Amino acid sequence: MIFQSTDSYVVPDDLAVAVNAAVTLERPLLVKGEPGTGKTELARQVAASLGLPMVEWNIKSTTKAQQGLYEYDAVSRLRDSQLGAGLGGERVSDVRNYIRKGKLWQAFEAMGKTVLLIDEIDKADIEFPNDLLQELDRMEFHVYETGETIRARHRPVVIITSNNEKELPDAFLRRCFFHYIRFPDPDTMRAIVAVHFPHIKEGLLTTALTQFYELRETPGLKKKPSTSEVLDWLKLLLAEDLTPEDLKRDGASLLPKLHGALLKNEQDVHLFERLAFMARARR
Repeated sequence: MIFQSTDSYVVPDDLAVAVNAAVTLERPLLVKGEPGTGKTELARQVAASLGLPMVEWNIKSTTKAQQGLYEYDAVSRLRDSQLGAGLGGERVSDVRNYIRKGKLWQAFEAMGKTVLLIDEIDKADIEFPNDLLQELDRMEFHVYETGETIRARHRPVVIITSNNEKELPDAFLRRCFFHYIRFPDPDTMRAIVAVHFPHIKEGLLTTALTQFYELRETPGLKKKPSTSEVLDWLKLLLAEDLTPEDLKRDGASLLPKLHGALLKNEQDVHLFERLAFMARARR
């Protein structure tokens, strides 16, 4: 498989190498990077590139590894057993009626190869990755309630994303192929923008990206704006039919009425407002 840039997704060379290596080695690809750098979208693009369906498991702080395998609803079975004759006993007697398949089970039993996305694994408890070591390594797990072992018919392409909110265990890291998605440089960002806004004028794009990267490098900024946020900002600039002169005339590198697309923290908004005031005072 050769994964590369398409008309709808820009793939830096090092990312393409990482994806292709993980597929060749049949190891999970662990992708880290700032929020908004396209980690989740990467899995969707890999699935589209391979022509494979995708099974997506979105991790929350309360998610347990067992939920990815299956969940046994003992409470419902007990309730149904208490209803007795009303159910004829047939449903209650078969424990399979109370087992809900998780995302790994769905990927394992698929008739063809799939892409399995485990999204934002660092949101879960620290033991979560360790609890999946054997299942991801051996591509099988045991269902204790039925006594059966579920084995993957076709080894899925596993992509795991992390926002680096917490460290992952060494034993888990050893089983993955790792890649860190760096924030796009200006040339890569231009290519990304061209995918979304192919008709944007060169002058506006140059001015906007210059201001955007200046903002990212502002000392004291608590949350740097991401790729998805600059795309939102550019969409607003185009909707307002602004020119490069409009941006430059505003002084502090952003139009105040649009800064909510880029700044997501009140501390950063206050910092921007101070910079805007100082810029106006110097003129």
